Amino acid sequence: MPSPIRYEPGFEHPEEGEEDTKTELVEAMRDIVETTYKDYGYPVRAVHAKSHGLLRGELRVYGDTAPAYRQGLFGKPGTYPVVLRFSTNPGDLLDDSISVPRGLAMKVVGVEGDRLPGSDGQSTQDFVMVNAPVFAAPSAKKFLGNVKLLAKTTDIPQGFKKAVSAVLRGTETVIEAVGGESATIKQLGGHPNTHILGETFYSATPFLFGPYMAKFSVAPLSPALKALTNRKVDVSGRPEALREEVLAFFAEHDAEWELRAQLCTDVESMPIEDPSVPWPEKESPYVTVARLKVGRQPSWDEERSRAVDLGMSFSPWHGLAAHRPLGSVNRARKPAYEMSSGFRAGHSGCPMVEPRSAEEVPI
Repeated sequence: MPSPIRYEPGFEHPEEGEEDTKTELVEAMRDIVETTYKDYGYPVRAVHAKSHGLLRGELRVYGDTAPAYRQGLFGKPGTYPVVLRFSTNPGDLLDDSISVPRGLAMKVVGVEGDRLPGSDGQSTQDFVMVNAPVFAAPSAKKFLGNVKLLAKTTDIPQGFKKAVSAVLRGTETVIEAVGGESATIKQLGGHPNTHILGETFYSATPFLFGPYMAKFSVAPLSPALKALTNRKVDVSGRPEALREEVLAFFAEHDAEWELRAQLCTDVESMPIEDPSVPWPEKESPYVTVARLKVGRQPSWDEERSRAVDLGMSFSPWHGLAAHRPLGSVNRARKPAYEMSSGFRAGHSGCPMVEPRSAEEVPI
């Protein structure tokens, strides 16, 4: 297998008009949170507003991987408490019959080391993932276009969205039947109605990995989770179907996932500035660097929602300098995430919590 490439500053380059894009992205996301605050009377996230599972677990780093994979958080053996938040991507709280892409945010607690700018004094490492190996936009400017579209559709009646989602699901099924896939159709409501716990989640965007560069993934490991992959969920008359399915699962099962890293071995086939390009796994496979374990527990209730949905912020910029986010999309996301969490803190009366130890984890 080719050796991983060491990071060089020249692999990143500012996008034309990048600072303006950042400003417009913050404004577009502010439009979303202000609209939903007016609708609901309480603040929600600008994206991934609806949670389906709020869980506490532990991450075990075994430290027995090849030397290139022992970097940053994964540099030595250790066990860390984690908080997991399963979600869907719109900024409004939609009926689950409107099927859209899914997300997984994970906060690892008690991580020591040199910090990223803006996370001084913290001891967490956040991972923000989606259930697709690539990002839905090739650049920050294209990402801004997607967010502006979401902002325009935030106040559209749910009945209309349900009808559109049903049509798009049918279209996506036809496309997949002939071996294709459409990220755009899935993004707009054509995602299959499958169990969220059977998904494999990806960082989609690249990060530093010590002196190297990598993407991350979380994949089901325990048999009970693997059995849920591609399993259809009946959402008819069940606006909270995904949340109910997650509750039912963790009432009876423990769960285990692999946290994996894919190292960049060729900056041509594995670009840093275009996260819409898949990194070929034949050139560099995902390698397990840690395992995530979650025991049986109530996966969602109002108290957990207050603690996590209102009181915790997940950002790829909460973490170690050894895992700095790379590329224009990640650079643009930083002020947008800060605006969203600041809006929630200012309108909910709940300060954002960054736990430093297991005792401070709010669930």
